[in-house]
Amino acid sequence: MITDDMNQQVIHPLAKLQRQVRSLVERKLLKPSDSIWKIALLYGDDWAFLKQELLDYEFTMQDPVSELMLVERWDDEE
Repeated sequence: MITDDMNQQVIHPLAKLQRQVRSLVERKLLKPSDSIWKIALLYGDDWAFLKQELLDYEFTMQDPVSELMLVERWDDEE
């Protein structure tokens, strides 16, 4: 028998970041035209990891957050 625990997917860290950024934009706390580097102010100690992940996906810190929100799927998502 397969339980719910076995069906749960691990969310890619950038997918989680993307959802949080989308929420900030919807609440008008961040503009789609704001640079990705502004997100760093919100993530403190976690930012180094997230920044490296973004760089690995060829984002720059000057790219607008709207570019981050356009990604439909992160490579290693199931």
